[in-house]
Amino acid sequence: MKKILAMLLVAMLALSCVAALAEGERVGVSMPTKDLQRWNQDGAYMEQLLTDAGYVADLQFANNNTADQLSQVMTMIDNGAQVVVIAAIEGSSLGQALDYAGSKGVKVIAYDRLLMDNENVDYYATFDNYKVGTVQGEFVRDALDLDNAEGPFNVEFTAGDPGDNNAGFFFNGAMDVLKPYIDSGKIVVPSGEIEFEKVATPTWKTDVAQGRAETIINDNYADGTELDAWVCSNDSTALGVTNALEANYAGSNWPIITGQDCDIQNTKNMIAGKQAMSVFKDTRTLAAQVVKMVGQILSGEEVEVNDVETYNNNVKVVPSFLCDPVFANADNYKELLIDSGYYTEADLAD
Repeated sequence: MKKILAMLLVAMLALSCVAALAEGERVGVSMPTKDLQRWNQDGAYMEQLLTDAGYVADLQFANNNTADQLSQVMTMIDNGAQVVVIAAIEGSSLGQALDYAGSKGVKVIAYDRLLMDNENVDYYATFDNYKVGTVQGEFVRDALDLDNAEGPFNVEFTAGDPGDNNAGFFFNGAMDVLKPYIDSGKIVVPSGEIEFEKVATPTWKTDVAQGRAETIINDNYADGTELDAWVCSNDSTALGVTNALEANYAGSNWPIITGQDCDIQNTKNMIAGKQAMSVFKDTRTLAAQVVKMVGQILSGEEVEVNDVETYNNNVKVVPSFLCDPVFANADNYKELLIDSGYYTEADLAD
């Protein structure tokens, strides 16, 4: 918790310096949807920090409609945005808006999802997405004691949206940890589905993940076969898997379920023992870093990045700033989520 609070303090001090430079410059913020809790939080944090720093924040949500997001970003530019921050619905869908931004001299920061196939992406701010997956894989490895236990263990996988560049990083990070145990026979995947294309969940939707999970359970576990773990890339898919298990699972144990984002319902599920962990990405830290980058762009300073090798959008390697994720579970959620002010006790009450 001390590390998180220290990072937030540094970010807040940086923002206080930026505020003196902001004279009503307009900044567009495009979020993909209000359907997921995390995007509402990201948007609210970003808008508040930009406003506090003296900018005019134009925050829009695109309702998971790529045409709407394209139109919204174009309108932000027409309305005078000097920087646009975009969390894309689909990474390759905004080429026209990015070309328009480039022609107008508007800088573009890709937010948490890399914008693909276009040169007019100036910066990328995200968490270390491969590390998110490795944290999930290592949690399962350690919880099942894969290096010492005899096994075999039954494990299933649910990944994210194939249109989201991050989804591959999450999945690959977890799979790189667990694949050696699959190859050795210590882990068995009864569904046989271990390729990203087969385990992906379009638009990260809970009901889509639930439907696929119900099919897997009915086809492979209806006879009471025990499932030991289900590796889910984020909380919306983990919620769908949990719903399916509660309705259909006949095994005598409850499997380890991973997640990401520490959404309220999933955190309640962790407390109740229904979800083992969720990777915590403190969106306050990411939003503060992006606002700091906005200030650096508009003041002509060098923009702070810490990765210039990893994130290639098929046209260029985009200079990136990566924040570190950690995991929350029933043992440490109070320290990470409540003591840090991310949630209140009331938020997590039944």
